[in-house]
Amino acid sequence: MDSSASRSDADLLAISAKIVVAGGFGVGKTTFVGSVSEVPPLSNEAWMTEAGAGVDELVPPGTKSTTTVAMDFGRITLREDLLLYLFGTPGQARFWFLWDDLSRGALGAVVLVDTSRIDQSFAAINYFENDSELPFIVAVNQFEGMPVHDLEEVRDALALSPDIPLVTCDARDPKSAVATLQELVSHTLSLAVVSGPGRHPEARFSAEGQSTPYASLS
Repeated sequence: MDSSASRSDADLLAISAKIVVAGGFGVGKTTFVGSVSEVPPLSNEAWMTEAGAGVDELVPPGTKSTTTVAMDFGRITLREDLLLYLFGTPGQARFWFLWDDLSRGALGAVVLVDTSRIDQSFAAINYFENDSELPFIVAVNQFEGMPVHDLEEVRDALALSPDIPLVTCDARDPKSAVATLQELVSHTLSLAVVSGPGRHPEARFSAEGQSTPYASLS
């Protein structure tokens, strides 16, 4: 059989899907997208200046000097028949209005969490629990040198529904990031319901909204 013909057939059968990578400011979304992208990632980063003081969230000096002002974009072939397009959301509150547009038509979302600033995760989790029907998982980004918390402690601190998968990842490590994406795809497929012959699967998502988490990690 002609190998070029076989490849063309495989390309025709490949499925593409949109994935959203969300989370608070400085949690590692740009790093996550860049670590797995097969193409040079598109990143709309802008320098943080004194003019943004009082408007944008700031982090300790030396930890982050830029912020995403629109989105991050990357692409990865998760399997031979599955191509994922990754869209990283901006973390600053004044850009949250973009989240609806970035989430439209997506297969699912990964919400990254930094346990050292866990309160910054509430807005993203609240959005996907209450303002979106998009299936999502939560991934604790294991920053170097930071304490490692038991996942059940993190779940309690986030007031996260038991139905939402909670995993750990290292956004800098391509293998770890890929494993997180695989977890999201598996979770999304587990929620899929075929509504009838000849129809496309529809994602069914149900979770108890927790709009005001009170627990914290120390």
